[in-house]
Amino acid sequence: MGKIVNIFVCQSCGSVHGKWAGRCSSCGEWNTLVEEIPAQNAPKSGRRKKTRGLEFVNLSGISKNVPRIDTGIAEFNRVTGGGLVPGSVLLIGGDPGIGKSTLLLQACGTMAKAGIKTAYISGEEATAQIRRRAKRLGMADAPVALAAETSLGPILDGLMETRPDVIIIDSIQTLWSDLLGAAPGTVAQVRACAQELTRYAKKSGACVLLVGHVTKDGQIAGPRVVEHMVDAVLYFEGDRANQFRILRAHKNRFGPTDEIGVFEMCETGLIEVTNPSALFLDGRGETASGAAVFAGLEGTRPLLTEIQALVAPAAFGTPRRAVVGWDSGRLAMVLAVLEARCGVSFGGKDVYLNVAGGMKINEPAADLAVAAALASSIFDTPLPPDCVVFGEISLSGDVRGASRTDARLKEAAKLGFKQAMAAMPPRTSNKKSSSQLPIMAIKTLPELISRVEAFSQT
Repeated sequence: MGKIVNIFVCQSCGSVHGKWAGRCSSCGEWNTLVEEIPAQNAPKSGRRKKTRGLEFVNLSGISKNVPRIDTGIAEFNRVTGGGLVPGSVLLIGGDPGIGKSTLLLQACGTMAKAGIKTAYISGEEATAQIRRRAKRLGMADAPVALAAETSLGPILDGLMETRPDVIIIDSIQTLWSDLLGAAPGTVAQVRACAQELTRYAKKSGACVLLVGHVTKDGQIAGPRVVEHMVDAVLYFEGDRANQFRILRAHKNRFGPTDEIGVFEMCETGLIEVTNPSALFLDGRGETASGAAVFAGLEGTRPLLTEIQALVAPAAFGTPRRAVVGWDSGRLAMVLAVLEARCGVSFGGKDVYLNVAGGMKINEPAADLAVAAALASSIFDTPLPPDCVVFGEISLSGDVRGASRTDARLKEAAKLGFKQAMAAMPPRTSNKKSSSQLPIMAIKTLPELISRVEAFSQT
């Protein structure tokens, strides 16, 4: 028998090394290499065993449409594309204590009350702890099959006996398989357990929801292959100091990506927010300089948020740039365009930018709202309180129009806004916009600066 040579696997990126090192040569992380024993599954004979072959079908074949499973939570259904798909696997990640288990327990209890056979398997909490949480959420009488187990073998045996329609595993990092010698939570264990649960979901037609821990960078811990293996990857975002929670789809084979669902955390659990724009704009006091309302899009949903900027003299030699909820590189670009094309100097000044409500914006159409907030702060001129701003800024200083302008204007008009500063949308048809919200056309960034300066004279 040949000597078994162990390998060292990086717990951050999953790369394999022949010997231990303090730093992974692939991702650069320190102290992430863990020794593992490779599986000895290679056949001894060089001849491959004959199989029954592969059966091919045509694209024109007729497939039966499988109805989706209603979770009973409209915001959850929106993010998943209309409900859970039988035979699919979803991976849900988020910071510790953000409310992942609460959300899934609420969905599990609601589905169980509707007659859907559900199972909740926890590897982190005892059954008594889960029962106490269910009582607080008002789900104590829901017929949910509850278990606390970390070994994959008993879990699969129990699922084959009970045959539930929806299965929740909390969490995938706590599971381990006795077929591997690696410790629970390592790359090999997470990959193997996720693969077995995915195989079971495809074979049985059950929907499996996996809870995943996240790293300090906000990524789901474990190998990236798990995210490729599952059908949907959802992130539960939010600040624990804030009551707002956002469920965001980063990958979805059965629905749109970048769709969001908004919740509010309270003592009795998570409450759906049907009008998130009103929630994020709630609490706006008297109009002050440095604030602009951005009419954005999150997936298919128009969403209004307030962008706050503060430009102040630098206390030290090097000016500071602090950003919360937006891309810092994008802010540096907007500041450079304002200095080069508009002559607005930010040298020797600290710049602070914040998106109110704990929201994170990734849309380029927020450029114009950020520029308006910065100009409002540096000139100490408040923007009109009934005005929304959106548009993309190019390096030449031109302002480009945003997609789905009509939907943004409709949302703004619904919340009582009277005007908008944006680039005029292209006239693709003679149909008049149904929002009836006038647009102050902004073609270039110097025009925006002129508008802001004019507000101070009115």
